[in-house]
Amino acid sequence: TPHLTPLRVCLVDMNNGHVNQAMRCLRGIVASFFERVRRENPTVVCELGEVSPRDTNNIVPEGYDLYISTGGPGSPFDGDGQPWVTDYSRFLDTVAESAICGGETQTALFAICYSFEMVVRHFKLAAIEPRSERKFGVMPIYTTPEGQTHPLLRPFGDRLFAFEHRNWEAIDLDERQLSALGGMLLARESRDGLSKGRAILGLDVTAGIEAVQFHPEADRPGVMNWVSRPEQAAAFKAAYGEFTYQAMLRTLDDPRRLARTYSLVIPGWMARRFNMLAPFRGYNELPPPSEDLGARFVTPPTLAASDRVVTT
Repeated sequence: TPHLTPLRVCLVDMNNGHVNQAMRCLRGIVASFFERVRRENPTVVCELGEVSPRDTNNIVPEGYDLYISTGGPGSPFDGDGQPWVTDYSRFLDTVAESAICGGETQTALFAICYSFEMVVRHFKLAAIEPRSERKFGVMPIYTTPEGQTHPLLRPFGDRLFAFEHRNWEAIDLDERQLSALGGMLLARESRDGLSKGRAILGLDVTAGIEAVQFHPEADRPGVMNWVSRPEQAAAFKAAYGEFTYQAMLRTLDDPRRLARTYSLVIPGWMARRFNMLAPFRGYNELPPPSEDLGARFVTPPTLAASDRVVTT
């Protein structure tokens, strides 16, 4: 068997040192992905790296194939002038340049929530503004006509459901700037762009970079950890009412809703990006992710003993 290049995935933890559910959720998604890689490519070594720039000022390491950059607390303007922000901007440009070049060393980034806001700021795609009140809970995400044909969100038709938890929003899209980058608007807060809110929720930003404001990594234990806390439950009920709170809990057991988002969004992105590397590296391509990952949504997997984990 020829020696195959290891597959390297890096989680960029933007939680600023705060305890969070997202990193556990994402490690589970990566563990499932590595299983799928090995099923088709038994000799490929899989490696997971992690870095936490906001609280350490450690740079995002080079040499990984796929990067997933997380949500996190606070303002997307908090780090202005700090070394990590300068480096993160360099990192974003490097990913885009690498993806344009293609080939066996091309990289790709999936950015979530806080990272979505940082990407929007860096590429000057929209205004980032504080919301008048927090958006929190399981919410509908409306796909645009472009989003309905784009591989990231194509499986969902005109809407999907996702966990949201944010105090900021991207509004007033600069369509000329997005077009100049070769990007497209994939999803928003309202079907008409206005009636339920003006927020931009999903973007194909430019070569190699896709980003969403919502949390497609949220699994059932993660969401329950949040929504069952007394103070969070009380805040949700004050905003939306007891009936809506109970309805939200029921959606966690509906396989067509959050479980489907968990099963298809990030796993689909990872498989697609892996398959772009495959012809250059001699990998066997992966099939699309199964919609039947409901069991993993409820009980997420952990990394195998053979997976290498590197923390920088």
